[in-house]
Amino acid sequence: MKKETKFKSGFVAIVGRPNVGKSTLMNRLVGEKVAITSNKPQTTRNRISGIYTSDDMQVVFVDTPGIFKPHSKLDEYMDKASYSSLNDVDLVMFMVEPDEAGKDDKFVADLLQKVKVPVFLIINKVDEIHPDKLLPIIDSYRKLGDFAEFLPVSATEGIGIPDLLTALNKYLPEGPQYYGSDQITDRPEYFVVAELIREQILQLTAQEVPHATAVAVDRMNQRIKGKLQIEATIYVERDGQKGIIIGKGGKMLKQIGINSRRAIENLLGEKVNLRLWVKVQHNWRSDPSFLKLIGYDKKELN
Repeated sequence: MKKETKFKSGFVAIVGRPNVGKSTLMNRLVGEKVAITSNKPQTTRNRISGIYTSDDMQVVFVDTPGIFKPHSKLDEYMDKASYSSLNDVDLVMFMVEPDEAGKDDKFVADLLQKVKVPVFLIINKVDEIHPDKLLPIIDSYRKLGDFAEFLPVSATEGIGIPDLLTALNKYLPEGPQYYGSDQITDRPEYFVVAELIREQILQLTAQEVPHATAVAVDRMNQRIKGKLQIEATIYVERDGQKGIIIGKGGKMLKQIGINSRRAIENLLGEKVNLRLWVKVQHNWRSDPSFLKLIGYDKKELN
């Protein structure tokens, strides 16, 4: 008689310093793009959940903003988003780069010692180092805390992903399937659409603009001649930043629009007509009421 396999499920937080590849790992695990990525730190601002479902397990991955010391209201929001996600999960994955532990890693590791669930140490980007370097890296992290598993992976290449999923199945509790098998994120479509537009701004504009940028989808519910009509506003803090995003003769904004439309069509699987506006909202990153208006609401963090 065939032994019945127990269904496992749970919530898993992905934490670590900015830019270690948390969003890339979540996209890899889920098999679709649910979180934006760029080579600029602090790309992720909100908690974004990606959902992995197999025949015997469902894992809800919570991709948090990178943990760092806050400088503005937005930074404070991002930091709270990281910390609060550790209070209500079944397991934590602490993601690091393939270097020996540094001061910033110790800061995160110290925080994780207070967590009462298993913590995996995930060493990302192992495709970039010689295998001989791996053991010294693991040893340097053993000194920082008690980790349930040490797992080397490459989020971009897919190395170590099967081993990671096997380890998750071992540690997660038996539980229900929280979401439908075809659902890959808990965020509404308009949120992911706004993030895809922001990703193009991060990729196309100069260093001084990205973190002064927010995107809000104003309208996304009408179809004309079979095309979904999307209207969105890009908010910046200064007139000079507005000029950079619009570009000479509107060239930059046009390119942001073209790239964003392609990414959105790919995500939604339908044709889209995208209209973008750029507005100046002075010091929005330190304005709690504006942060709430565009979706960074502290209520969801309590």
